Amino acid sequence: MVYGAVIATASIVCLVLPTIALGASNGPDLNGTYDVATLTPLRRPAHFGDNLYLTPEQAKALAATDRQRDLDDSRVSDPNREAPPEGGDGSAGAAGNVGGYNTFWIDNGDQAFTLDGKFRTSIITYPENGRTPTLTPVGAERAKARSQRRRENTGTAWWLSEEGPGPYDNPEMRPLAERCLLGFGPVAGPPMVPALYNNVKRIVQTDDYIMIMAEMVHDARVIRMNAEHRPDSVRTWLGDSIGHWEDETLVVETTNFKSQPALYGADENLKVTEWFTRLDDDTLHYRFEVEDPTVWKDVWRGDYPWPATKEKLFEYACHEGNYALGNIMRGARILEQDIEGPSSAGD
Repeated sequence: MVYGAVIATASIVCLVLPTIALGASNGPDLNGTYDVATLTPLRRPAHFGDNLYLTPEQAKALAATDRQRDLDDSRVSDPNREAPPEGGDGSAGAAGNVGGYNTFWIDNGDQAFTLDGKFRTSIITYPENGRTPTLTPVGAERAKARSQRRRENTGTAWWLSEEGPGPYDNPEMRPLAERCLLGFGPVAGPPMVPALYNNVKRIVQTDDYIMIMAEMVHDARVIRMNAEHRPDSVRTWLGDSIGHWEDETLVVETTNFKSQPALYGADENLKVTEWFTRLDDDTLHYRFEVEDPTVWKDVWRGDYPWPATKEKLFEYACHEGNYALGNIMRGARILEQDIEGPSSAGD
């Protein structure tokens, strides 16, 4: 396939690109921009049990609580306040009162979503408790190992007393999201789920390809229509997505993941099936099924609406002016130097 040709003359260089026909000859037109922000969580809070639905009163209370929290967090800070304690105050979340994102940056919607006129307690619908299934022994062992690596910062190079590579030995030991290589959680998918902010998706559809651009970390999924999966040896973080139409529904199957896909806890055996159906001119119905027999003892499923928006999808320049990764490495070398002496700082 010819993607483009360069035509040069003595005075001008032009790039001639092939014409791409937008639209859908084999299914409904999914082109558009969608904002999937919602207060409905992926996993159902345990106190709801197997109850899939919120009452209207509960939905209003959820929205009111979120609004009040935003108001409380947006209050003007006291300019005469004292500095936070060294290392943060230990509060929950990434910030820990040491300078993380404040409420200004959070955009996770203002209400729970509805389907068929009913508010939902979770995006996950199966298992019935709205939570991910029980881990396999292998999945549980991996989860335990990850938990052990996420230790509280005690100001010491604790990793020097353990065997194997340390979490700060080089930048490639840091998580993919921290390195701005993938979104925080499976925002770009698959499966594609909402996050705290940057929830806009853009679908560009042709007869042979469908591209879904996620605002978070500007990840672009390219779905090859009516194709076969690439060889098993060809693997990527977002996997290999192939699609086909079943009546009015786009069905996408994704395999061939690397060992660390965007879906937290999954591995290279992950398989995700997605269904995109147009509910009306302004809404898509998005469903998904997750299967990874290495990690979970059962499949899990979920769904939620994608409302259209007139908002624009903006570039997410994750590493522009970012000093954090270098400082993480330098801080680790300083802690190691405290134990091993000055020579370790240059190793």
